[in-house]
Amino acid sequence: MKPYILFESNWKLIKSTEYQVAVLPWGATEPHNYHLPYSTDIIEATEIAYESARKAWNAGAKVIVLPTIPFGVNTGHSDLNLTININPTTQISILNDILTSLSNQNIKKFLILNSHGGNEFKPLLRELGLKFPDMFLSTCNWFQSLNKSNYFDNDGDHADEMETSLILYLAPNLVLPLSEWGEGVEKKIKIKLFSEKWAWTERKWSKISDDTGVGNPMKASKEKGEKYFSTVTDKISQLIVEIAKADLQNLYE
Repeated sequence: MKPYILFESNWKLIKSTEYQVAVLPWGATEPHNYHLPYSTDIIEATEIAYESARKAWNAGAKVIVLPTIPFGVNTGHSDLNLTININPTTQISILNDILTSLSNQNIKKFLILNSHGGNEFKPLLRELGLKFPDMFLSTCNWFQSLNKSNYFDNDGDHADEMETSLILYLAPNLVLPLSEWGEGVEKKIKIKLFSEKWAWTERKWSKISDDTGVGNPMKASKEKGEKYFSTVTDKISQLIVEIAKADLQNLYE
């Protein structure tokens, strides 16, 4: 039993522990190229949250990881079989109920550990912040916490070399053999100014990628995944520790 994982904890432990910060891993259920499981974002969110919390707990932070939310905003994948979409309005309702519970139990610090690019929590937390003014609400995208080029040869953002390496390390039994991997070639939108990132439109996944991947995974390895996982969880644990230690009445300097 690990005291920082709610999924494994019991009332005997919970009633005697004063937790400082709750972490909510949030994933998605969607295809990840031919070779990775639909649960890729869920596995990543859960394992990164658990390991980051372990490191933070050992550094003195009283952190509790809540059970992972398995569904995300997947409107761009809506025509791909068994992709499960929940809308942002559903997400804010879920968050409202969770925050109501935590606030009533005097857990005032909250971090969403996001594992899916289609989830956008900042506007939701802005709105909820008005309802829970005594709480510290925050979110992070673990996949943006490091410069991936320091760890991987090929760039991408979905079932790419990075994600394939992570799942080869975390759940190798769920990865198909190399011969089954798609190349993750992305078709770019013809309106070129969207590529400059100051303008945005949603990608329709069935139109931009034959295998649903974006980024060539062929140089992925378990060793790369292990190294990246270790460094990412070091950084996320540091964030958790700093949130846990923060004085909510004296946050700014």
